[in-house]
Amino acid sequence: MSDNEFSRRVAVAEEALRALFPATPLQLNEHLSARYDARIFLKREDLTPVRSYKIRGAFNFMRKRIANGSATGRFCCASAGNHAQGFAFACRHFGLEGRVYMPVTTPQQKIDKTRAFGGDAVEIELIGDFFDDCYAAAKTYSAETGAAMVPPFDHEDIVEGQATVGQEIAAQLDGERPDMLVLPVGGGGLASGLARYYAGESSPAFRFVEPLGAPSLRTSLTKGERTRLPQLDGFVDGAAVAEIGALPYETLSRFSPDNVLLSPEGRLCQTMLEMLNLEGIVLEPAGALAIDALRDLKDEIRGKTVVLVVSGGNFDFERLPDVKERALRFEGLKKYFILRLAQRPGALKDFLDYLGPDDDIARFEYLKKSARDFASILIGIETKDPANFEGLLARFAENGVSYQDITDNNILADLLI
Repeated sequence: MSDNEFSRRVAVAEEALRALFPATPLQLNEHLSARYDARIFLKREDLTPVRSYKIRGAFNFMRKRIANGSATGRFCCASAGNHAQGFAFACRHFGLEGRVYMPVTTPQQKIDKTRAFGGDAVEIELIGDFFDDCYAAAKTYSAETGAAMVPPFDHEDIVEGQATVGQEIAAQLDGERPDMLVLPVGGGGLASGLARYYAGESSPAFRFVEPLGAPSLRTSLTKGERTRLPQLDGFVDGAAVAEIGALPYETLSRFSPDNVLLSPEGRLCQTMLEMLNLEGIVLEPAGALAIDALRDLKDEIRGKTVVLVVSGGNFDFERLPDVKERALRFEGLKKYFILRLAQRPGALKDFLDYLGPDDDIARFEYLKKSARDFASILIGIETKDPANFEGLLARFAENGVSYQDITDNNILADLLI
């Protein structure tokens, strides 16, 4: 398909979307613009009816099936996140039967939101512990019933629907092309859609952002072929994808690995908290990726017009303690130790004297008695300046305190903290 034909189809899809919701805002953010000495706009996809851009692709896929008569009246999908919610909303809009397959482990909040968006139009079936189980079940249901299976990213109509974000940006900037577009990447539907929409000699610079623990696009570009990650960190659940979609990769393969930035999960948590506390914007981890990337782009973007796509705001506040924890650990303001202390009167009091005036005990737990004369203790310490830990560890060494720093030991941390 030519670029002109793709743009024409995107324009048609964007016009059809207006039956669901108005264009999401493109907002000049004064706080970020001042910090980075640039004109920084946020494309607020967290303000769609389902709080993410995923509704665009799902709606477009279903709209075209209905228009060409290939739909049986049934649709299905496999998802435990934003795709399921966009799918459910579109099913209710069209008044068609839909079925969503979710893992048994899906949080109740996500199940309830999907049910609320879909109403009577959508059935939810919980099956298996992992996405692959749901995907297999959805494919079986599709084959047996003729239901059209709506993929999350790897389909031309999905990419076309996500590209309507670019159509709106162009109109909202009144034809001005931004100097740079910063886009989160998971399966690649959004990123490839905008890369195709803005293709050409006057195309803006593109920067794509993935979680550090799930660098599917960066790995594929580095190896020169689409590559499946053997393992990944699922914290950024909206963008933690083991393998980028085949169709999106066809478009994105023309970019250099240097175009892909990796966002550390702990730093991303800092960004989420900052946007919540200073701007009052609630973001899910994937929704904060583009904003977090500004820390790596500050020297590139000075004086330029930059558009960041804020992809979603479906954040479960039960995760807030984990977000705060990860942010503190990334900043070096919180550490966890396993200590061996002598079991004698005054040993704990002596240990407390080693703490500095800004050191605070956030966790304290006896783990076991490894010997009659010693006890093993798990302790978490927060401080106001990372440099304070240098002094604390020096006092440990001076006084013969045996310890192990488990802050970055993921296996021990997951078991004990």
